[in-house]
Amino acid sequence: MFPFFSRSKMSDAPEVNPAPAKTQEPHPLDALTGGAFSAATSGERASRIRDWLATQPAHEQLQEVFKELSGRDKGAARAVRERLDEIRRAKGQEAIAAEWADKAQALLAAPKLNIADALAWQRDAAKAGAPLSREPLSLLKVQVADRVKVIEDLQHRVQVQREAAVLLAQRIEVLSTKPWRDAHAALELLRADVARWQEQAQELTGDASWASVEARFPPLLDASRTQLLVVWEAFQPAVAQAAAAAEDAAAPLPPVPVWADELRAARGLPTEASAAAAAAKPARAVKPKVAPEVVEKAAQTVREALATLEKETAEGHGKASAGAAAALRAVLKVNGKHIDNALEQQVHTALVAAGELEGWQRWSADQVREDLVAKAEALINRPEGQALGGRKMQETLRNLRDQWKQADQGGAPNHALWKKFDEACNAAHKVVEAWLDKIRTEAAEHKAQRLALIEEVKAWAQEHAASTDWKGVNRALYQFGDRWREGGHVGEKLFAELQPLWKQAIALAAAPLEAAQKESLARRHAMIEEAVVLGAAPTLRIDAVKALQQRWQSEAQTVPLDRKHEQKLWDAFRKPIDEAFNRKSADREKAVTELSARDRVVLDASKALEAANATGDAQQIRAAVQALEAALRGQAQAAEAAASAQKTEQSAAASVAQADEAAAASGDGEASAAGVAADGEAAAAAPAAAPVAPPKPARPVVAVRGDDRPGMKKDAPAAPGRGARPGDRRDGRPGDRDAGRGPRADGRFGDRNDRGGRMGDRPAYEDRGPRLGDAAFRAQREAMEHAQLALKKLAAQAHGETLTQLMTAWEKRDQAQVPSTQDLGGRVAASVRGAWTQALSSAPQGDASEALLRLEMAAEAPTPAEHIAARRMLQLQLLTRRNDPAPVQTWGQDVARVLASASDAASARRLQNVLKTLLRK
Repeated sequence: MFPFFSRSKMSDAPEVNPAPAKTQEPHPLDALTGGAFSAATSGERASRIRDWLATQPAHEQLQEVFKELSGRDKGAARAVRERLDEIRRAKGQEAIAAEWADKAQALLAAPKLNIADALAWQRDAAKAGAPLSREPLSLLKVQVADRVKVIEDLQHRVQVQREAAVLLAQRIEVLSTKPWRDAHAALELLRADVARWQEQAQELTGDASWASVEARFPPLLDASRTQLLVVWEAFQPAVAQAAAAAEDAAAPLPPVPVWADELRAARGLPTEASAAAAAAKPARAVKPKVAPEVVEKAAQTVREALATLEKETAEGHGKASAGAAAALRAVLKVNGKHIDNALEQQVHTALVAAGELEGWQRWSADQVREDLVAKAEALINRPEGQALGGRKMQETLRNLRDQWKQADQGGAPNHALWKKFDEACNAAHKVVEAWLDKIRTEAAEHKAQRLALIEEVKAWAQEHAASTDWKGVNRALYQFGDRWREGGHVGEKLFAELQPLWKQAIALAAAPLEAAQKESLARRHAMIEEAVVLGAAPTLRIDAVKALQQRWQSEAQTVPLDRKHEQKLWDAFRKPIDEAFNRKSADREKAVTELSARDRVVLDASKALEAANATGDAQQIRAAVQALEAALRGQAQAAEAAASAQKTEQSAAASVAQADEAAAASGDGEASAAGVAADGEAAAAAPAAAPVAPPKPARPVVAVRGDDRPGMKKDAPAAPGRGARPGDRRDGRPGDRDAGRGPRADGRFGDRNDRGGRMGDRPAYEDRGPRLGDAAFRAQREAMEHAQLALKKLAAQAHGETLTQLMTAWEKRDQAQVPSTQDLGGRVAASVRGAWTQALSSAPQGDASEALLRLEMAAEAPTPAEHIAARRMLQLQLLTRRNDPAPVQTWGQDVARVLASASDAASARRLQNVLKTLLRK
């Protein structure tokens, strides 16, 4: 407040006005609204307003609170404004409901109800916003609908009666063209049908709602009654007269021409047609004959109309079938006299079916409606635990109502079933209403949670504004984002209000991190440029590359970036360095892949071995293998070895002998002899080599007690053990570690080479020459593998041929066909083959069953099932013969015993299976 007394503006003394202390005075409406005006936040104020609205306050209180609250918080005042709007709409709907209720009562009270007025009342009431689903309009709507249904049903029954009258008249007309006895037999049935028709027509005219039927229907019913009665009253006397004429020849004939001619023929009189023809014969007044074209055209026209009616009737189109039936009757009136009886019968059958279709369609539509009513009632009375949720119930009700609309389009409406269906749907809709209320409540809770999260983000941003833990900041921002996404569902309108607030708060919290990321990007781009420069340098500096990578890793661990962006930067940083290393590796591989003279020799030898493998000749393959091995050893005379294998074998034998002598001479410990043994191949190649010392005899092994440690003499006494005191040493002189050991020799390991131990008698390593290139190594390895496989295959083939030849010799008892010792292999000695040959030279004799069992035991081969018992018995017998040789040792003699016996298929198969194993062992 400004003071009332004046003060000089030029006064030097400052004016000090102490500010009065602010006191929180409660708002007068806080007690009414539960403290909504004193709430700290907008969310809390809105929550208290909702709680207050749940108590159903009066309209005056709502207006007063809205007036005060709209200037403070429009968001919280929105709920109060919506409640005021609901009250206003409710008052308006009550007045509208009363107005339209009076109109409906006037319609129902009128003696004549127009269907158009009733339908217009429901349509106009819905347009005016009248609550048709509430009382009393809902009850009035059902009453009007029932009244309309009754009127429509009367009109439909009039049409059915009209069609029935036409059909009865047609039946009578058809009977008048048949014999009178058929008409007399159908008389009682026709009398009952005509009486029933008259009763139904009387019920229609006596109905209370007959006055409300449209004006065009009563004349139709009267005309049908008049026409039917005229035909019926003429038909009854004619039938009675025909019956009397049949009994009494003097009785008059009936007026029906067909019956009269039939009775004349029965009396022996000429018929009227023949009499007329005889009378008109002199005058030649004959009825003009109809042209065949006219008859064919008439029949075609009737058939087309008949086909149309049958098609519409089969498809169940009630309205279209009625029109098609009318068209067929019109065509029949014009062309009916030119068609035959069969086509006329088809026409009458089609007309009868079309008349029944309309009634059937109404019944079918009612069946669909009853099914829908049952489904709607089943939604309420579902078993426990199988109740539908809110959304599923809403979709189901919508589908049921759509199906009801489709049923109404196909047939006449049924208002009684509609009432039951609507009541069941409304009862089931309560579940949807409860679900919608739950969704609204959850939306309010989710809104409060999201507002609280926005406030939390703002507070966190102020608290961590100076933080440099960018990883923690990034993690917290991601957590906030996850919580916002998991905050629950809210409406689109509410989300559009909250989303800008969230973006503003999260942008404020992420501003320091974005600035740090921008600086980090600049540093990383600079490191990428350095990597490009290092990669383009002619000499790759490994230390600089490592230092640069460490700087990159440090930067990446300090300031996090988006994963995809960081991966792209890393790829750009790594690309020039990887290219530099790839160039270096390519240069190294290029230098390695250059073929040397030795590699070319190995490649040529590998190709020669592959060619030998293709021939399938074992000798050529072995010769090529030897040539390749010579090329691998790097011998200069590899080509000469392939040309003269004999000289190569002699030189190789001499080299092996010299190497053995050198290895034996190395036992005395002379280093020069060991060097000569290591270079055995070089010594064999040089003719003027130094003479090799004779091998030193092996010293006897004598058990000597003493120190057997390396470097210690065998006859020296062992050094004393460690004393009891920790300071005592084994040599008695502390500080001299090697005092107890003997003096070292000139070599590093003393006299260790003088011993003939495990290292002294080992031959020196063979000089393998320079290392092979990758291409040469792979070529020789593959060639060797292919050669081994080919040799194995050839050996298997030779083995199989040998067995086949032996089996043939046994079968033919021809010793000349027994394979040679070389073909049989090293397992068969010459004496064994001789025994086999001698066995085949004589006639078959003896039993080979025991010999075959011994052979199967020696080869560990299975025995046929019928001989298993004999094999077990033989095994038990062999257990008792401890000094007898085992079957493995005598299988050659057992084969000779088998060959001495007679040959048969089973024994030959068993012997062949056994020899497959024994000849390979």
